Amino acid sequence: MLQKLTQQIQAARTRAVAHCKSAAEDMSDGRPWLKLVAMGLVLWLLILLIWGWMKSQEPEMFDIKEQALGYVSAEHIKIHGVATTVSLLEVMEAVLDGYVSNDIFLPGVWLDNRANWEYGALVQVRDLSKALREAFSRSQSQSVENKSLMMADPLFNFDSASWIMPDTEKEYRTGMGHVKDYLNQLIKDERNTAQFYARADNLNYWLATVESRLGSLSQRLSASVGQRRLNTDLAGDSAAAQSTSSPAEMEIKTPWLEIDDIFYETRGSAWALIHILKAVEIDFAEVLAKKNASVSVQQIIRELEATQETVYSPVILNGSGFGTLANHSLVMGSYIARANAAIINLRELLAQG
Repeated sequence: MLQKLTQQIQAARTRAVAHCKSAAEDMSDGRPWLKLVAMGLVLWLLILLIWGWMKSQEPEMFDIKEQALGYVSAEHIKIHGVATTVSLLEVMEAVLDGYVSNDIFLPGVWLDNRANWEYGALVQVRDLSKALREAFSRSQSQSVENKSLMMADPLFNFDSASWIMPDTEKEYRTGMGHVKDYLNQLIKDERNTAQFYARADNLNYWLATVESRLGSLSQRLSASVGQRRLNTDLAGDSAAAQSTSSPAEMEIKTPWLEIDDIFYETRGSAWALIHILKAVEIDFAEVLAKKNASVSVQQIIRELEATQETVYSPVILNGSGFGTLANHSLVMGSYIARANAAIINLRELLAQG
């Protein structure tokens, strides 16, 4: 009896071992496919990461006069308005180079920092396009608007996130085509179809918009650590009123997930402004010299160039004001606030007789 039971146990163990070997062989036969799938997935992710890293790189600074030679001849660069118009075209070209703001597939949907950079630069293009249409190209308020600029301005204000029917890039490229038409009109010998008026009041008009933009960015950056602010909306006018009531004191704090968005939007806006201001130096050289304000523009550019320093941290840190960790938003806000203060001083100089 015991011998029979031992034989049964031995037979069962033999069958179990055979079954395990068979299962192992089956798994071994299928494992190469699993390995190929896993390797393919890893390779795909690696390609996406490298591609995303390349697309998220910020463009290098460029020289306005050198870039202008791609649009006009050397003798035409001195014509008023050429440098400013070329700066708009080149900033827009940098925005559209690898455009990701309307991407719905990988890796574009991951690159929110690049998308916010593009939006910051795009806002400056929109403001300059509006100034070209409403001020720089017109001699007075009753003068006729330039037709090319009339068509370009609304196209630059098209939804930056639209990807189909029509896609954003197509609309912006069409707008750039109209700006190029205006540029070609400027460099004609007769120059009777388009003009660029380099006047102090025109420059002041555009700088007022820049001042407002930088002031808003400075406030949004400083809100990264959160602070209680007194309501000064009606300060300075005893008869002032507003549509709805607001609390006398408010807690302002940027949501954690939006801190890097605001940082890179500011960085893109500052990058665009640097090139536009360098163009303004050329086109408004006589006006700035008369007001002894050339150095003021140079100081604004210098403050903005500091915002383009390399960010060595892999993430935008949000330490407290005097804490152990850095706060990149407050550092950026410091440069933006100083540039904005210099713009306010420049506008005062331009407004003086």
